[in-house]
Amino acid sequence: MIEALDIHVTGIVQGVGFRPFVYRMAKKYLINGWVLNAADGVNIHAEGESRLLDEFVIELSENAPAAAQVKEIELKEVPLQDFDSFEIRFSDDAAVQETTLVSADLATCDDCAAELFNPNDRRFRYPFINCTNCGPRFTIIDALPYDRASTSMKDFPMCERCAAEYADPLDRRFHAQPDACFECGPHLSLAWRPDCEATPGEDFPTRGAGDVSSDELPDGWRIAWGKTRETSDALIARAVELLCAGQVVAVKGLGGFHLVCDARNAEAIARLREGKRRGGKPFAVMMANAEAARSVCEVTPEEEKALSDPARPIVLLKKRQGVALAAGLADKLPELGVMLPATPVQLLLLHDFARALEQMGVPEPPMLVMTSGNIHDEPIVTDDAEARGKLGGIACAVLGNDRAILSRYDDSVVRIISAGSAGSAVQMIRRARGFAPEPLKLARTSANPEAAAVPEDAEAPEAIGAACHEDSPETAGHEAAAVAPVLFAAGSEQKSTFAFVRGSEAFVSQHVGDLENAEAFDAWLDAKSRFEKLFELRATRLACDAHPEYLASKWAREQARKLDIPLVEVQHHHAHIASVIGENGLSGAVCGIAFDGTGFGADGSIWGGEVLLANAQAYERFANFAYVPMPGGAACVKNPLRMAYGVLWEFDLLEHPAAKRVLDALGEQADLCDQMIERGLNTPMTSSVGRLFDAASAILGICEHPTYESEAAVLLEAALGPVASPDGGSTDEAGVNSRYSIAITKNTATPKSTAQDTSVLLFDAAPTFKALLDDMQAGIPAATIARRFHSAFVEAIVNAAKLAYSVYGVSTVALSGGVFMNRFIIEHALAALQDEGFTVAVNRELPPNDGCISYGQAVIACAQDEITRNE
Repeated sequence: MIEALDIHVTGIVQGVGFRPFVYRMAKKYLINGWVLNAADGVNIHAEGESRLLDEFVIELSENAPAAAQVKEIELKEVPLQDFDSFEIRFSDDAAVQETTLVSADLATCDDCAAELFNPNDRRFRYPFINCTNCGPRFTIIDALPYDRASTSMKDFPMCERCAAEYADPLDRRFHAQPDACFECGPHLSLAWRPDCEATPGEDFPTRGAGDVSSDELPDGWRIAWGKTRETSDALIARAVELLCAGQVVAVKGLGGFHLVCDARNAEAIARLREGKRRGGKPFAVMMANAEAARSVCEVTPEEEKALSDPARPIVLLKKRQGVALAAGLADKLPELGVMLPATPVQLLLLHDFARALEQMGVPEPPMLVMTSGNIHDEPIVTDDAEARGKLGGIACAVLGNDRAILSRYDDSVVRIISAGSAGSAVQMIRRARGFAPEPLKLARTSANPEAAAVPEDAEAPEAIGAACHEDSPETAGHEAAAVAPVLFAAGSEQKSTFAFVRGSEAFVSQHVGDLENAEAFDAWLDAKSRFEKLFELRATRLACDAHPEYLASKWAREQARKLDIPLVEVQHHHAHIASVIGENGLSGAVCGIAFDGTGFGADGSIWGGEVLLANAQAYERFANFAYVPMPGGAACVKNPLRMAYGVLWEFDLLEHPAAKRVLDALGEQADLCDQMIERGLNTPMTSSVGRLFDAASAILGICEHPTYESEAAVLLEAALGPVASPDGGSTDEAGVNSRYSIAITKNTATPKSTAQDTSVLLFDAAPTFKALLDDMQAGIPAATIARRFHSAFVEAIVNAAKLAYSVYGVSTVALSGGVFMNRFIIEHALAALQDEGFTVAVNRELPPNDGCISYGQAVIACAQDEITRNE
């Protein structure tokens, strides 16, 4: 029996080959009708036998193109219209543009990779091969709708053969906007410094492939172009020669340049590290496939899946025991960041590098350092001329091209963690290329003006009910914009992202970096402007961090004043917890545990060890770690010995025999720290757990002079001795846990205290640090002490959850903050909390560090706005 269905598909289903996929499936299942892009997804009218229609719909759901994300399929039975064929219809671009979801950039697919290395294919070794299922997307878009004229491919008119593929619905390159070949598309270039002995001379290339002409650039560099397969191969061959000779080459990727060198060459790594001013921060490497990665790391099936994801993130993998890596690559750390090739250029470079090593008799799989093309703290470089200017002091050659990068994107970073009874889970470390700007859902909370962070039957202070409203901006006098209301959340200072909210979707930006200098802030502004242009967004409301000095917050306050639009200032740790609430669609109150390094507190102090009773609208400060002084303020972050002094001073442990090592290491600075604390000069107080980890690392002598953010805490975790699995029980002897326990005491309120700035309970780490010093004095190995120290904080997390449940009956725990980037802490906390019967929620698509703050701000601002509108 012939039936008819109207099918509506939502998700990322435009610009990803979805319509030609529907067309092919319709032909396969003898379906007649049409498919077209709609303003809110894809519409299909399908007529066919009922059994075949069922199979057709299943195909749409289960076998969509790799770049697509089908979120919902709606079916409606309709009258037959007696179509005798199936066609792709073209819709009103203006209507579609309003809500189009743009796919993130995608790694070269298997089909294109096969063609890349097929001598009989016309795109054999073409460095920009792509199809509808892969290649650049967001990094080349200038405007929507997504078509070639609105991308950086507009300067490359398609040749006759590419145009025919582009127009054929049965072809894999149907409407593939970056479609090109040697005849009509972008081409590689190789620029080099003539003064570098390792770079080409006038007779370049030195071997094979014929002559390659070169020109002198205004900056004194020489450049050659690979406009044919032979000349293109010659440029890659020369880049490979440089890598084999221990040189550094800057290579243009999808979202910016990488700095590349042989990962097995310690001298090349040292040269790269010095040029980037990177200190000891580990480098990521690129390897050909998961099998090659297994030669140096352990790779689980889940990790292999993450490596092979079309986003091609860097995946943190555990190093294999007994495998010696080059000095300077990822020293002292148990993990190595590994990524697989994401672009045709990377595939060619790694393939030819492997062949060169084989000819040199090197048996190991090829491994290239592939690190962001920037100088320390600056944005990643995207322009070829800028690469020569900024990276020329590090790289002796620049392998670039003539296709412009329009959006700056770093590589994404993920890892697989044990999530207790839930099995394994992907933890986002840095969300950028391949993931952003795919939107996150932002579910609306129940519009109940009486909603509060504490359950209705709990004895909560009245202040928390008021807290739902007192930060909500006055909206009277602000007329609704002609377009749908848009919220802009400015995010944090470090690991910065921003977020736009339109309807129920939050567009969280790619990782921008730390907004600590003008160039980084300019990159933030540029990324924001591109989102505004592409998605036609105009903020009608703003949200920002409550910190008075964050650049993004200052910008938001100024914009709110200038444009006369509402602004919500959000407490940092509430934003952390709200990000978990939003990602997991939680309703009601949670016990939010936010542990990190720095966040501006409601009492003006530096928070970072917070237990909040919270929902999406409001929070109470239920517990926090007792304050310790930071002599020198921010100087403690760069010199954890100062932080160690502040901790020992506060806990009255300076006279402990094991503390002498810290005093000796500080020298004259010890007296200075003492005077600053006693007089209250430049000595803010902090509850930060991150700073406690820094202090412990310095006291143990593990890291006294960090060269990058959080290195002291990172190396403390790396120093852990043999660790039982989260469900494998304790390896400590009896009595250790009680010695290292974190004490819990009742906090003292004042007449001016509020539920937001003063907690009910204090967590006191003094016993933990005394036990640490006692063990040092007793000669216990640092690895064992580090493990005991970590376990104490896991126990504190569980105790916090138990106390919140006993007082308020809250059984859902939300974990967020930079401390939960610590694998031991997150894995053991998840297992222990689940063992106690708690429901545990963590960040899923966003990192637990400050990369989630903008989304958390958006969750809170939208929830508060909903309450205001329903009053």
